[in-house]
Amino acid sequence: MSSSTAVPGQSPIAETAPQSLCALEPRVPADRLVAEMVPPPRFDSVRFDTYVPDPNQPSQTEAVQVLGSFAAGLGGAHATGTGKRKWFGRKPVAPTGRRGVYLDGGYGVGKTHLLASLWHATPAAPSLKAFGTFVELTNLVGALGFQQTVQTLSGHRLLCIDEFELDDPGDTVLVSSLLGRLVEAGVALAATSNTLPGKLGEGRFAAVDFLREIQGLSSHFRPLRIDGEDYRHRGLPEAPPPYSDDQVTRAAYATAGASLDDFPALLGHLAKVHPSRYGALTDGITAVCLTDVQAVPDQSTALRLVVLADRLYDREVPVLASGLPFDRLFSDEMLNGGYRKKYFRAISRLTALARDAKGLVGQ
Repeated sequence: MSSSTAVPGQSPIAETAPQSLCALEPRVPADRLVAEMVPPPRFDSVRFDTYVPDPNQPSQTEAVQVLGSFAAGLGGAHATGTGKRKWFGRKPVAPTGRRGVYLDGGYGVGKTHLLASLWHATPAAPSLKAFGTFVELTNLVGALGFQQTVQTLSGHRLLCIDEFELDDPGDTVLVSSLLGRLVEAGVALAATSNTLPGKLGEGRFAAVDFLREIQGLSSHFRPLRIDGEDYRHRGLPEAPPPYSDDQVTRAAYATAGASLDDFPALLGHLAKVHPSRYGALTDGITAVCLTDVQAVPDQSTALRLVVLADRLYDREVPVLASGLPFDRLFSDEMLNGGYRKKYFRAISRLTALARDAKGLVGQ
């Protein structure tokens, strides 16, 4: 539906009015959560041979080689024989050794690229491979229930978990139990994180009280360290400074499929939408335009914003904003606290999306 909108001090904009994310409350059925456990659009076409290792970081070349061999080793029959049922009702023998690889490294060294490449390279039908973030995995358990999630995923050849982080004791026990059951069923695991598996949960809760679960998780994985600098800033210009409210508004009206929201209002709306629906919140959105970006007021709000930033980055949705630059979203206390790695990842990804949005101004 078209409208003619006057922006103060400017000529009327005769374009289609942008959408508001604050007006959307998507409902996501559980079967969609399962069907969408594939690499996101940004990583549809990545492969091991499209990953460009930094010649100064030999660990990156080693990672490609190790993961290529790992994928090739998953080409045989499911470890339990069928994955879907057990012959003659006999309980499958749990596979010996570590059934997973764990990619540990800083921001922007290409861990998700490598994880998605592993998914693509594993010789199995897409329905026998699952790919999702840690948050999406816990959301799946919330939607299906624990037993149904085990049943749904136990026939898979491979489960890839991006951004593996433990934020609370409940997640620690839940994921420890889930992955233990899946490994017993013969499912191979691969994960990425900025934290070594034995250090998960540190700085967030009393990890020592859950040491058994954390050590159990660690025992499933072979850690694979990937060194390097953030490729999103390697040889690239700095992120553009924020634009004016007027520039952002005009760009939103001039861009088909764009959304336009006041940043504080959007933060308030995110509190009303379950994080498992943030991906659906951006369905059909070609660009996110935000006015009056401010410092995030508290940790709960900040963590919700991190999830939204991840979903926008996965879907390659540019973000055009006025107000504070994205590197000032989080307080020093947040950036020095237990969730600092999440916040730095969000800053890195939003900066990349802000860079992608430069072409929207002046359309």
